[in-house]
Amino acid sequence: MGTYLFLNVFLPKKVYEMEKPLILVTNDDGITAPGLRALIRFMADIGEVVVVAPDSPQSGMGHAITLDSTLYSSKIKVDLKDGAVAEYSCSGTPADCVKLALQELLDRKPDICISGINHGSNSSINVIYSGTMSAAIEAGIEGIPAIGFSLCDYSWNADFESSGNAIKRIVQEALKNTMPKGVVLNVNIPKMQNELPKGIKICRQARANWKEKFDKRTNPMGKDYYWLTGEFELLDKGEDTDEWALSNGFVSIVPTQFDLTAHHAIQSINNWNLHEH
Repeated sequence: MGTYLFLNVFLPKKVYEMEKPLILVTNDDGITAPGLRALIRFMADIGEVVVVAPDSPQSGMGHAITLDSTLYSSKIKVDLKDGAVAEYSCSGTPADCVKLALQELLDRKPDICISGINHGSNSSINVIYSGTMSAAIEAGIEGIPAIGFSLCDYSWNADFESSGNAIKRIVQEALKNTMPKGVVLNVNIPKMQNELPKGIKICRQARANWKEKFDKRTNPMGKDYYWLTGEFELLDKGEDTDEWALSNGFVSIVPTQFDLTAHHAIQSINNWNLHEH
């Protein structure tokens, strides 16, 4: 009688079962923010989640990185029910969190980096200032598919659950398809009143800016201080923009590049007389 060797007794489980995608989750509102906690739960339905997020709010930090002080990171567990396999708080910016995750904290390259869910819009010109999107862009620079998610509701107790299906669908499609090289996705979700978004639209960034002013005040010691205020000014009436999609109840996706070269302007500037006589 022959001898039979059942290889699956000896092979590691991962050899014969498909490995779940590793999803790096981060944000700019801090590791305890409700938007991040909701995102972790959504991503736990798709893959293996590792969280590296700021230990305090870092909104509006843009792509700042820490150069003049030390960075600290602690392995913590905010909520066992959220489904992350590991969580780390970081004393730095959102971009710092991604750098630290990729270089020090993860034992393999993540399949995708998801940032958010931001409390408030990062559509149009807001993407320039966004720590949420800068974290995604930092991952993109390292060749990792990345998406930033924002909900157009600044409330700490905003309804993040209603956006779950749209978020999971977008992430699953990004994992299934090849993301364009040098591009990350800026996804904004409209604030809805007891209803779901109408759908998802691929958009361009609307042309807009902030009409800013400073509210000048004086403290009890007689020292002047300032609060930055302003109004959002939409300068674009196109129906293919993120602002149009959001105002009409659609989730907007803007493919965003981190090559800031204005390629269309190179020829024009080449015509300048820049050479010494």
